[in-house]
Amino acid sequence: MGGKVILGRVATYHGLTPICLWESRGSNGKRWATLILSDFNFTLRYLSQNELKLPVYKVHSPQIGMRRYFADLVAIHSNRCKLCPTARHLAVYLLDLFMDHYDVAVKQLYVVSIACLLLASKFEEKEDRVPKLEQLNSLGYMCSLNMVLTKKDLLKMELLLLESFNWNLCLPTPAHYIDYYLFASVGENDLHNGWPITSMTKVKAFMEKYAHYFLKVSLQDHIFLSFRPSLVAAACVCASRICLQISPSWTTQLQLLTCYSWEHLAQCIELMLIAHDNDVKEASKVKNRITLQQQVVSSLNHQSTTQVLFQQSRYHPLAQHPTALSQFQSPVQDLCSAYRDSLQTHRSSSLASGSASSSLHSYSALQSGLQPAVQAVSIQGPITMQMAIAAEPRHCLSMAYGSSYFSGHHSYTAGCFDR
Repeated sequence: MGGKVILGRVATYHGLTPICLWESRGSNGKRWATLILSDFNFTLRYLSQNELKLPVYKVHSPQIGMRRYFADLVAIHSNRCKLCPTARHLAVYLLDLFMDHYDVAVKQLYVVSIACLLLASKFEEKEDRVPKLEQLNSLGYMCSLNMVLTKKDLLKMELLLLESFNWNLCLPTPAHYIDYYLFASVGENDLHNGWPITSMTKVKAFMEKYAHYFLKVSLQDHIFLSFRPSLVAAACVCASRICLQISPSWTTQLQLLTCYSWEHLAQCIELMLIAHDNDVKEASKVKNRITLQQQVVSSLNHQSTTQVLFQQSRYHPLAQHPTALSQFQSPVQDLCSAYRDSLQTHRSSSLASGSASSSLHSYSALQSGLQPAVQAVSIQGPITMQMAIAAEPRHCLSMAYGSSYFSGHHSYTAGCFDR
């Protein structure tokens, strides 16, 4: 439309003079802006007039203790059906008024709550968004109660509700006001944590989320029915500004638009902020509980991993290397045969000479002669075996291979390691 609307003061039922400033490009933008403002003013006036005709909520329902349960039931089902906030709030408001005037059995309240949701969706939503009968019967709580809704029962309950409301469903709720108030919820002169706002788009997006959150809070407790719907909507905007740390908490522009001062809103805002703090504490408890569960699971997984890593193997270490043993068997047998032949040769020479020193000399020479041959053997077994063979071939070989470490795998010639 090529124009920007700066809302200064809007005419409402309370009789304020309409004043507004327009920044637009061309006469076409001004004409569209004028139409929008006219519709804006007319809607607020219409809502304000109907607001004065709302019945007084007296909290006379004998099932007031079940009110929160059924209000949540309607809200959850409206979310599943993706209904608009105005349909959700109207459905809960119809349920509150009906319960306040009639003594209804608990089991019958299920049918009443569904009928209220259907009436509100038919009044506020498009026809294709109205929940279908099959969709309503598929709800989990309906199945658990062994209840099957029929078209005849729902039509009868809808007629009863319409007669009790004199066929008038034009009942304003806080959700009908909130979108109009959000237009002026954030101004260019507002401060965030004492600093100018750098991104109005982000702040307005967060403002909308907080405002709709406080709208849901207002559905949870019937105490908010003691305030006018327009006041509850204004309190939602002010509580959102407080949570977002936007100052001032309530501006002159918002006061002119809503016709409520800070003093009018203080009590309702306090109730909303108390509910917000309770939700934050509950969310913190849930988060801590989930974190604790994750730590316990992580600790258990770590313990099981440690047990697997350090568990003693059920298999023999060398049983996993049959190829290495097959390569190692022939060099050892050759070494034993050569060592036995050399001992026999030196024994005959020592007996002929009768000298013990020459026997020791021949053994040392043999040892020095065997050392490089042993080091040249390629062994693919454990490192301890290689070190033992290289350090002391005679004694270590007799200990390693003569023990039960190799028993059952290979047999060697008896006495091959004897002197």
